[in-house]
Amino acid sequence: MMKERYSLHKISSYEHFGFNPDDYSRFKFGNGAVAKGFGEDLADGFITQYLAANPPTEQLVVVPSPYSFIPTATFAMKDAFVARLNRWLVGQGLPVVQEAKIYRSITYKDDYGELDAEQRISLIGNDHFHIDKSYLKSKMALYLDDIRITGSHERMINKMIEEYQMDNPYCMLYFAELVNHDVHPRIENFLNYHYVQSISQVDEIIKSGSFVFNTRVVKFLLNYDHGPFVYFLANQSADFVNQLYDLALGNNYHSIPAYEQNLGYIRSFLQHTSNPGFAQLEAPSWSLEQES
Repeated sequence: MMKERYSLHKISSYEHFGFNPDDYSRFKFGNGAVAKGFGEDLADGFITQYLAANPPTEQLVVVPSPYSFIPTATFAMKDAFVARLNRWLVGQGLPVVQEAKIYRSITYKDDYGELDAEQRISLIGNDHFHIDKSYLKSKMALYLDDIRITGSHERMINKMIEEYQMDNPYCMLYFAELVNHDVHPRIENFLNYHYVQSISQVDEIIKSGSFVFNTRVVKFLLNYDHGPFVYFLANQSADFVNQLYDLALGNNYHSIPAYEQNLGYIRSFLQHTSNPGFAQLEAPSWSLEQES
């Protein structure tokens, strides 16, 4: 079984990323335009730096980072990656990629961007990853993720591969990788929140015209201070509020106490949308500008 790893950008310090940290933050909070650019850049790098010298002899299958019901930010990047890669494959007379999913049973709500390697493994160690082993047989899997910091998710995927006794070749693909182990893993949170530091920046991304829901956005909103959240919700479209609620339920977030207040408000909001005055029942004095 052949195992490879490829990362487009190598992070060595808080000053050298190879990409715009503000863009990365926007990407993590649902900016689809940035996700498209990242996916295309990763495909171009993987083609020129790896595939050109190692043309695939097996069917390629792209597998984005594991998720339960709500996709991660990587999923939006995946679409552009696949589109770019397919164009190259067809030009080489090779078959286009197939896609697969790792199903994830999540056991925590925490954002582990501030944690070290040991704490991360402890946090996600009880999660369960599931994949269709037979579908990947005799194919090369490309496990796609946005960033590698400590390798905790990679170890979970390797654990899944061992448990399923999968013997097909695979490659771990990352947009960026932390290569300097003297840098604390909290650099991930530094990047995640480099631009988005309050609900006002999330609102800006939503209104940008290329917004795509992901797990981080939903968790961020459900866990936000209730007063500013009420104001934020009153300024969103009905489609947005309905989708936020349905995604939260699909990921079983209604069972998490920390999300109860905001999720309960969404439920009440939707039940009373026929009453024009409902949005003012808890009308706070906040504005999104004050949250900046």
